[in-house]
Amino acid sequence: MPVRILIADDHTLVRAGLRRILDDEVDFTVVAEAADGAEAVACAQQNELDLAILDISMPKLTGLQAAHRILEYKPDLRILMLSMHDNEEFLFEALRAGAAGYVLKSSAESDLVGACRTALRGEPFLYPKAVGALVRDFLGRVERGELSPGETLSPRESEVVKLIAEGHTSREIGEILSISANTVERHRHNVLEKLNLRDRVDLTRYAVRRGLVEP
Repeated sequence: MPVRILIADDHTLVRAGLRRILDDEVDFTVVAEAADGAEAVACAQQNELDLAILDISMPKLTGLQAAHRILEYKPDLRILMLSMHDNEEFLFEALRAGAAGYVLKSSAESDLVGACRTALRGEPFLYPKAVGALVRDFLGRVERGELSPGETLSPRESEVVKLIAEGHTSREIGEILSISANTVERHRHNVLEKLNLRDRVDLTRYAVRRGLVEP
C-alpha cells in the first residue's frame, strides 16, 4: 500500500511543489492538502494517514500547534515540520511537539523524500547543520529543566496567543477553538501573568518573536 501523506502549507505554490516532489515516488501518495493549521487537524481526523508534512508558520494554528493536536489522537502518525527558517528555536519547538524531523524549504528538493523515508522508519531527520550540537544542547536543557518562558505555555494557551495576535476577538477565538469567550479571557489573563506582559500589543510582539505569526 502506498504511503499516505498530508501536505499542509498556506501557500498554494509551495503545496504544488511539494506534491510534485512526492508524486515522483511510486510508493508515495498525497491524499490530502491543507491551507492552514486548523484544516490540517481536520484532514488528519478525516483521512487515514501515515505521514503529515506541516509548515511551521500557518494561519489559525501553527504547524507546531497542529502537531500537538494531531498527535493527541494519532500518536503513531509521523510528522515532519517544514520551515523557511534555519532557526534554532523553531527546531527545538519542533522536537518538543513530537515531530520526527525538520526540513528547510530551501532544501526540500533534495531532502524531502529522504526525510519522509527516515521518519517512516521511526528515525529522526534533521537538516545537516542542525545535527550534533543543537540536539545535544536541547536535550541538555530539557534534562536540566532550563526552559524558556515561552515553553511554560500550554498548547491551548499558545493557540489563544496566536489568535489574539491575528486580531480575533474573544468570541471569535472561542468559536475557532470550541471554547467559551470566558475561557478565552481566562487563558489570556494567565498568559499575561506567566509572561509578565501588559496587553494585546505585548502579546502580539511576543507572538511574532516566537514565530506564532508572521511580522
